[in-house]
Amino acid sequence: MAVIIALQPRRVLGCGLSDRVPDELVLNALRNACYLDPPLAGTLFHSDRGSQYASDDFRAALAVLGMVVSMSRKQNCWGNAVAESLYATLKADEATRPYATKQEAHRTIVQYIHGLYNLIRLRSSLGYCLPTSTRRLIDVRQNPPKRSAA
Repeated sequence: MAVIIALQPRRVLGCGLSDRVPDELVLNALRNACYLDPPLAGTLFHSDRGSQYASDDFRAALAVLGMVVSMSRKQNCWGNAVAESLYATLKADEATRPYATKQEAHRTIVQYIHGLYNLIRLRSSLGYCLPTSTRRLIDVRQNPPKRSAA
């Protein structure tokens, strides 16, 4: 599984699921993320040092989007804490039983992520707020509403 997570709101933007981790898996997750929330030029994309993130195709996709590449240093796992937290939550909340088929696993995991996890599940790291409300707060702080002259 590959996920693209917006760090400030702790919201999953895109995911890709496969029984292996081919380069195409992270490209699919990136495509899904960009469909849901197109990145602004200069957006930082941080990942671990996996070969799929260092591939020429993936770096080219990030360059086309105008994203800045950032990778963890060797043997530095701290950058993966947000994704690892998602995986632990997913295992505790959703993946508690065997799935009948890979298609069922894919469908239910995607529904969990884009339904319950992104929209309903509170985050302790956000002061027990929802990722969607946090996103609105960040947007307002970065772009305060313009007041009309009275």
